[in-house]
Formats: sequence, structure tokens, C-alpha cells
Amino acid sequence: MPKKILIIDDEKAIRWSLGEAFKNEGYEIEDAENGKKGIKLFKKDPADLVLLDLKLPDTDGISVLKKLKAEEESVPVIMMTAYGEVETAVEALKGGAYDFLLKPFQLEKIKVAVKNALETSRMREELKDIKQKDRDTYNFKNFIGKSAVMQEIFKKLKKIGHSKATTILITGESGTGKELVARAIHESGESGTRPFLEINCAALPETLLESELFGHERGAFTDARYRKKGLFELAEGGTIFLDEIGEMGITLQSRLLRVIENKTFRRVGGVKDLKVNTRIVAATNRDLKRAIKEGTFRNDLYYRLQVIPIALPTLKERKEDIKPIANHFISIFNKEFKKKVKPIGREVRSIFEDYSWPGNVRELKNMIERSILLEADEELLPEHLPPELKMEGEHGEIAAEPDSLDTLFPISLKEVEKIMICRTLKETNGNKSKAARILGISRQTLREKTKLYQLES
Repeated sequence: MPKKILIIDDEKAIRWSLGEAFKNEGYEIEDAENGKKGIKLFKKDPADLVLLDLKLPDTDGISVLKKLKAEEESVPVIMMTAYGEVETAVEALKGGAYDFLLKPFQLEKIKVAVKNALETSRMREELKDIKQKDRDTYNFKNFIGKSAVMQEIFKKLKKIGHSKATTILITGESGTGKELVARAIHESGESGTRPFLEINCAALPETLLESELFGHERGAFTDARYRKKGLFELAEGGTIFLDEIGEMGITLQSRLLRVIENKTFRRVGGVKDLKVNTRIVAATNRDLKRAIKEGTFRNDLYYRLQVIPIALPTLKERKEDIKPIANHFISIFNKEFKKKVKPIGREVRSIFEDYSWPGNVRELKNMIERSILLEADEELLPEHLPPELKMEGEHGEIAAEPDSLDTLFPISLKEVEKIMICRTLKETNGNKSKAARILGISRQTLREKTKLYQLES
């Protein structure tokens, strides 16, 4: 469908020449010789772009601009005038005009301006749609949980989202939905229109993490060839999500504490304090109180972060939610893979409720995705499920926390590995560095294994 341009100008020759030029470019054209008629045409059928003269016989272009913007705020308006007053141009731009062109103008120049304005408008609409989808996706209404523990959490989250809370600490095992909760808090409040930026504190070395968070000045270190803004600047007015906060180094914890206390920070290599107005949501699967005793986490930072604590339960602790969550994922993957798999039956539900779900909701999601994609066509049956689910159902919770592996044989080496990793992570309260040392593997290898077995946080 061709884009529609409305030309409002008292000079007939201007209206005709612009109209013919843009008709040849494939645009639909309407024109008006005064402001009153132009506003009437726009109200009847809004144009995609308006070319508006500053001097009109019945009013001034600034007044028409305000009325057009009141009718449709997103419409791009390009002002045209033979009068080159800087003050007027500034007023027009403050009033929402996209551009300001002086007569006589070159036709090619105005064509470029129109093309750029329409492209910018299209991109803004796409961004608006994406933001709306985010708000819909992470809306509290989409959270699934009939259990009493989840209902209490939902009530708390709704209050937090609309509050002025600036520091929130989310705790819970891997796969319990910490990032989902952080996004929902962001989208539900006034900050929902502002950026949501996230970073995994365990994924980067401390020096690089510091630069990512606070930015750096040119020449701050060897490869700093230009000034870079950090996440705290880029997330201004929005939310910064610090995942795996328990893995942050002590030195960097001190800098984060300063940000929380003083609402200021400096770029790496900088001398100027910059103000910050960003909500901080931190998450961890570690026991931070134990980390404090071990000297790996600052006591004062812990109490600053946990002004509003949110402890997410494991899937095992909310068994009544397993069925609706599973059916929710079946619905999602039915659409994605164009299948018609039925909701889970009694037998599969029983297996699900007997399983310990060490990877929590993420493990359930991944398992259903894999089963629907590779196995199930009409119904999810026990034979479509991974062996560890059925095996655990037969041996109780032995697969998750065996006292002896003897009771599990025959069993694959892969299952032994998963069991040992799962148990060691639990014994170390999710401390990957400590678990890796106990298992005799590198931290990177442990990360790869936890990802393979859907245990990655």
C-alpha cells in the first residue's frame, strides 16, 4: 500500500510541483492551501507524512504542527519556509517536527528528507511493536503458578513493579526463572519504556566486566581507542540486570556498592562523577550469606542489594504448578513446530511430579521442546521422555541425590556424570568454582557440562 503525503502550503505552484514529484515516486498525495483544511483532511484520513509550510494565510505552521501532533503524535512532519529564523526552526523541532527545510529547496534534497522521515517512522513503529510484545510476554498475567508460594510471589512482584524500589535481589536455583522475574518487574513499572540491559557477572573477567558496567575513557588501557559508555549510562532511567552477582569479584563489588550508595560512578580512567538513575536487579543461585563467611562477598553490598529480596522456589517445591506449566510449553511449541500435541495425560503427569527437576522450569521447557520436536506427534507419552525421568520415578529421587551409585546400575556414563555434577553443585550451593575443584575439572568445562544437561543458570 503506497504511503500517503499531505502537503499544506498556500502556494499552488509548490503544492503542484511537490505533488507531481512524489506521485511519480509512488506516493499518494493530498494537499491543502491553508491550515484549517489541512487539519480537516488529516483528521478524516491521517497521512503517513506531512509537508507543512511555516507561513499560512489563516494561521502559522507551528500551531498546525501542534494540532497534527495532538491528533497523531507519531506522524513525521517536515516544515518548509522561506524565512530562515533560527528561533522558529528550533521551536518547530521542539514541537515535534522531524526536519526543517528552507525554500527554495532542491527537489532531490526534499525527497531524501521524506524518505528518511518515513524510514525513521517505520523503525519507531517496529520498535514500539517489539516493546509491546515484551510487555505482553513478561506481563505478570503470563506467569503460571497456582501454588500458594507462587501466588504470594506474584502479589509481591506487582507491588515492586509499580514502586520506586531501586535495588532488588532475586535468589533461587538455576532454571527457576530469575531473569523472567527481573524482566517482569521492569516491564510492569514506569521504567518499562526505558532500556532493560543485562549482563552475566560470571561470563567476563573482572577488568572487562568493569568496563562493560561503567564504560571507559579513551586511553584508559591499551585497547581503549575511544570513549565507551557502560551499561549504567545506557540503561539510564531503566533497569540493569546483574545475573550471577555472587560471581563478581570483591574489588568490583566495592564499585557497585558506591553506585548504590551515592548514585554516582566514574568511567574507567575517568575523573568526573556521573549520576545514575537506574534500577538494579541482581540475581544469584549461590548462598550469599555463606559467601560472606567465606570472604568472597561483601556483607555491606549484600544488605544493600537485598532491600527487597525475592526467593524463587524450586519446581519440586511447587508440584501443583508442573501440569499447567508443561501444558503451557506444549502450547508454545505446538505453534512453533506446527504440531497438535495434546495436553499431558495422567501417566506423564505422574512421572513429571515424581521427578526432582534439578534444572527446574528450564529443564522442563527444554525436555518438552525436545520431545515435541523429535518424538511426539499427537500426545506426549512416557516413551517420549528422557530416560532419567522414568529412571528416577522407578528409584524414587535416587537419580538426583544417590547415596550410592550401585543402586542405579545398569546406567550410562553420561547419567553418572550428570548425577555427580548435580549433587556436587547442590553440596557447594551452586558455587561453580568450588564444584569444579571438587570434580577435578576446569570451571569452563563445568559450565559446558551444566549447559549440556540443562543445569546452566
